[in-house]
Amino acid sequence: MTLHSNIDQHSGALALLLPLTELLPENYAPYRPLLADGLAFFLQRLSPDRQQAIVAAQIELPRSASRERRVISLFRLCPTLHKLGQVVAHDRRLSADLRQRLQELETLAPTDSLAAVQPLLDREVGPVAGLQLGQETIAEGSVAVVVPFVWQQAQDAAPQRGVFKVLRPGVQERLEEELAIWPLLGTFLEERCAHHGLPVLDYANTLETVARLLANEVRLDQEQEHLRQAADFYAASPDILIPRLFPFCTPLVTAMERVDGCKVTHQDLPAAEMRQRAERVIRALLAQPFWGSGETGAMFHADPHAGNLLATPDGRLAIIDWALTTRLTKAQCEAVVQLGLGAVTLNETRVCRAIAALGQVVDEARVRLAVGAAIEQVRAGRFPGFDWMTSLLDSLAASSAVRFPEEIALFRKALLTLSGVAADVSEHMAIDRVLVRHGAGSFLQGLLRRPWAWADSRAVGGHLSTVDLVGLCVDLPATTLRFLAGDRSGSGGLAGRHAVHPGAEPSKRSVEGVSCERGLWLCKAEGLQ
Repeated sequence: MTLHSNIDQHSGALALLLPLTELLPENYAPYRPLLADGLAFFLQRLSPDRQQAIVAAQIELPRSASRERRVISLFRLCPTLHKLGQVVAHDRRLSADLRQRLQELETLAPTDSLAAVQPLLDREVGPVAGLQLGQETIAEGSVAVVVPFVWQQAQDAAPQRGVFKVLRPGVQERLEEELAIWPLLGTFLEERCAHHGLPVLDYANTLETVARLLANEVRLDQEQEHLRQAADFYAASPDILIPRLFPFCTPLVTAMERVDGCKVTHQDLPAAEMRQRAERVIRALLAQPFWGSGETGAMFHADPHAGNLLATPDGRLAIIDWALTTRLTKAQCEAVVQLGLGAVTLNETRVCRAIAALGQVVDEARVRLAVGAAIEQVRAGRFPGFDWMTSLLDSLAASSAVRFPEEIALFRKALLTLSGVAADVSEHMAIDRVLVRHGAGSFLQGLLRRPWAWADSRAVGGHLSTVDLVGLCVDLPATTLRFLAGDRSGSGGLAGRHAVHPGAEPSKRSVEGVSCERGLWLCKAEGLQ
């Protein structure tokens, strides 16, 4: 039985789902028919039992239920859609009402009872002396349910509060079914792009990559190893809390410390303290691992939605749910810095080299075109920080000009989530401000070691070598010429690729415009606003 036959039988429930595409922002309106096609394609390939469950859940809602409420009902029954909803829940491009609804997916009241997961706990953990389970489950995520417990290790020891993280019954099968559809969906979307007159983007490769990464959600043994690594990394940060593991973890059950707190986005403090909280989030999730990466690279939490980031009563940041992580190599971190330096010096060639170090260039001409447009944004006053960089990488990936490895794709996804969460904590704390400050601190800490390091070594702070620093000084006159002349080639020449034609109106390329642009950029560079 297909979903369409179910719809005929159940008074057009799909007709209630397809208008969900109208939730796309107005600037993405041309993509609404494509989203409708993709949604129908996905649902029709689910098993008949799951189709019926989705239809039944939609019919149970009042006829007047909002589109946002119908989205949540659908996403709760599909773990991959649930996860995607969490990723975009703080994306400022979406309406405030939709974001608020999607944020409900971050912390859900459980629908699975303790009785449903008790057999798994009995089989995996078995009897543990001094262990007492709670009476009911207390939370639910996209793939797991949380069961509280108290453990008294010895008769004279203080009781310890913990939780079991257990996979929801049937979620592994549902996840496998959905992940098998995603690569097919990617190819289908590419075909439908031509039908709707839309750019043909690399949906197939993107969705296949994300599908492989989401498969790690059910690898609880892998998450336990990530928790151990994170605990070691943040051991010297007293304001960061990583839940400690209990000794009765198994490959299918994680037993860890119970953390009390609220979502970091909860506005429970004065504005100044919320800014400090936002800075702590950015520093812990991005600045510390990026600037602190050694020869083994840097591990990043790849699912930093607000449900995984708790503000504890004593003012710490608790980072939970380490199922999804990504690791950038030292060379990749260095390439990111080189990309930023290329943007600061308006050097298109340097930016292109950095991109080639981050991924496989497929269309060099398209890369140079995209880089040239991004450099123009810098010249026009946009600060070349992480938001600028991820916009450039996203455009290159979407146009299939560059194929980025999985770790870069997941890093970009984590940045998207993190930027939205940080903005919802405090709009007055920019990611770039925190990154530059900690990058400067890393650079200064390495100054004492720099005279004894090789000139081309980037292991002495800030992912910069002495050769990089000398090159920046030498390139300063060429940077000035590129800025004044609008030359994006990176050669420092005065080729007027953007010269004002005779009779044309004065543009931002005029002397007055250049002065205004330079003043704006310098203000942004100084204040990082």
